[in-house]
Amino acid sequence: MAAPKPTQPTGKSSKPAGKAKGKADDKPAEKVVSENRRARHDYEIIDTLECGIALVGSEVKSLRGGRMSLDEAYGRVDGREVWLLGCDIPEYDKANQLNHVPKRPRKLLMHRREIGKFADRALEKGLTLVPLKMYFKNGRVKLLMGIGRGRQAHDKRQKLKADTAKRDIEIALRGRTGREGRSKD
Repeated sequence: MAAPKPTQPTGKSSKPAGKAKGKADDKPAEKVVSENRRARHDYEIIDTLECGIALVGSEVKSLRGGRMSLDEAYGRVDGREVWLLGCDIPEYDKANQLNHVPKRPRKLLMHRREIGKFADRALEKGLTLVPLKMYFKNGRVKLLMGIGRGRQAHDKRQKLKADTAKRDIEIALRGRTGREGRSKD
């Protein structure tokens, strides 16, 4: 009796050649902890910058659990430092005495030239430093800060109309390409 043939040839990988796992050209994995979607609605984001943030151990543990809120958070330039204010990271349950204050000011880690560039732009009339997203990148907590100009109510309505029209066009195009292969019964 003959042995059954294998379904896949042995010795060959199903992965394409040249794309080995863990190469330097791969995009680093990002785990998003919190995203401030409301900021994109309330502000017209002019520029963004990824920066680090100084945290204590219990804050990092709480972030790994996905517990935090960027609502009501904003950035403040104070001399040669940038601070994140109003960000709520709840206490870590198992930290006991070594816990942190949930809404304490947190220092943002930026290079001096980045602080200068951001400080100059943030001090312009009508511009605000807004946190957009907090995430883990290569095991470190990163914060995506944006410089935004506040939108008026009529600007928000115009943006919603434009977004709705864009979405309707995309749905119509998808529906048109999907129906060609089907027949009506």
